[in-house]
Amino acid sequence: MKVILLSDQRHLGKRGETVEVKPGFGRNYLLPQGLALEATPGNQKVFQQQRGKIEAAHNKERGAAEEIKARLEGLRIEIPKRVGERDTLYGSVTAGDVAAALEAKGVVVDRRRLELGGGIKTLGDHTVHIDLHPEVQAEVTVAVVREE
Repeated sequence: MKVILLSDQRHLGKRGETVEVKPGFGRNYLLPQGLALEATPGNQKVFQQQRGKIEAAHNKERGAAEEIKARLEGLRIEIPKRVGERDTLYGSVTAGDVAAALEAKGVVVDRRRLELGGGIKTLGDHTVHIDLHPEVQAEVTVAVVREE
């Protein structure tokens, strides 16, 4: 199935490209989420006519992501966790924990945009990457401390 991407997709391509995807992925994810249009001749004409409006919306989203990135610069979050005798965590720090700590600081970020690499399983400082926009990434320092 050929689709026209309406926004940048990390593993597919850039906005405006026509790409070939599996039919189920296109029908069940890209089209309902508004991330792509089916690549018919009519949709291609509509996309070309709407390109300016799509560009303006994309620039607005990028600007909002830049503002959030500026608020996140240099931010350090402390997350208290229970630890064992040998300073090993019971469980791990998940993306949900980091998202909740960020929300407590006044920054709302979707947990699915956080890249932890399987969770944080040790005490200390860890760098967490946040994909705010396809062109804007931020980093936050997460300090995992012993819960008292």
